[in-house]
Amino acid sequence: MNLNLIVSNILNPPVLFFFLGMLAIFLKSDLDIPQPLPKLFSLYLLLAIGFKGGYEIAESGINAEIAMTLAAAILMASIVPIYSFFILKIKLDNHNAAAIAATYGSISAVTFITAQSFLKILSIDSSGHMVAALALMESPAIIVGIVLLRIFSQDQEQDKGEFSWGEVLREAFLNGSVFLLVGSVIIGLLTGEKGWEKLHPFTQDIFYGVLAFFLLDMGMVAARRVKELSNTGYFLIGFSIFMPLVNALIGIILAKFIGISPGNALLFAVLCASASYIAVPAAMRITVPEANPSLYVSMALALTFPFNIIIGIPLYFNIIKLIGV
Repeated sequence: MNLNLIVSNILNPPVLFFFLGMLAIFLKSDLDIPQPLPKLFSLYLLLAIGFKGGYEIAESGINAEIAMTLAAAILMASIVPIYSFFILKIKLDNHNAAAIAATYGSISAVTFITAQSFLKILSIDSSGHMVAALALMESPAIIVGIVLLRIFSQDQEQDKGEFSWGEVLREAFLNGSVFLLVGSVIIGLLTGEKGWEKLHPFTQDIFYGVLAFFLLDMGMVAARRVKELSNTGYFLIGFSIFMPLVNALIGIILAKFIGISPGNALLFAVLCASASYIAVPAAMRITVPEANPSLYVSMALALTFPFNIIIGIPLYFNIIKLIGV
C-alpha cells in the first residue's frame, strides 16, 4: 500500500482535528464542546450532503449505472446485518448480536465525507448519486436487525407482548437523521440548479469548517469510549477491524461488476465498510433496550471509524486500482 496515501489522508485538517480531540482526553485537557453544538453539526452535515446529492442527481439524471448502484447499496445494507449476526452469535446473546449487526449494516456519513475529501486531494471525481446510496443504506439494517432478533429470540413469547412493528418501521424511516438526509436529497432534486445557487454558500463554503469541529468532538467521544472496549475481549475488537475489510472487498467486487468509476467505487466500498454511530444507536435504544450501547457505539466509533479513515480508505483505493475497477 502506498504510504503517501495514508499520510495525505491523515494530514487532512478534519482528520487531524479528530486526533486533536482524542489527544485532549488522553492529556486530560479541560477542552469542552457544549453538547447542543455536536447535534447541530451532525444535522448540518446531513443537510449539506443530502442537498448536494439531490442536486447532483437532478443534474445527471437516472441511468442504468445509477439504478444498479442504488440497488447494490440496498442489497449490502440488507445482507451485511445477516452474516454479521451469525458471526456475533458465536460469543454474544441475540440482543447484542442484533444491535451490533444493525450497526455494521448501516453507514457512517462522516467516513463517507472523509473519503470524498480524500478523492478531492487526489483530484478524482465522484458522482452526487452516491449520496443517494448513502441515504438508502441508513434504514434497511435497522429493520433486518429487528427481524433477526424476532426470529432467533429464545424467548419469543415474552417479546411478542412488547414488540411493535409500527414503532420499528416508524423509527427506521422517520428517525431524525434518516428523515433529514432523505428530505434534503428530495429538496436538492426538486430545486436543482436554482436551489443550489441559493444555498451554495451555506452547504459548501463552510462545510469543511463544520466537519472539522464535528470530528474534534468525535475524537473526544472516541477517546472516552476506548476504555470501555478493553472489557470486551479480543473477539469484538477483531470484529471491528475484520468486518470492515470483508464488507469493503464485497463492495469493491460489486462495484467492478456494475462498472462504476474508481471514485464512486471507493465511496461505495467505504459505505459498505463503515458502521453507524448516530442513526442506528438511536434506533436500537428504543427497539432493543436489552442490548448494551457501550458495545455497539464503542466498536463503531472508537475502532471502526478511526481504522477506516487512517488505513481503510487508502487501502480500499489501492485495491480498486489493483483490480482495475
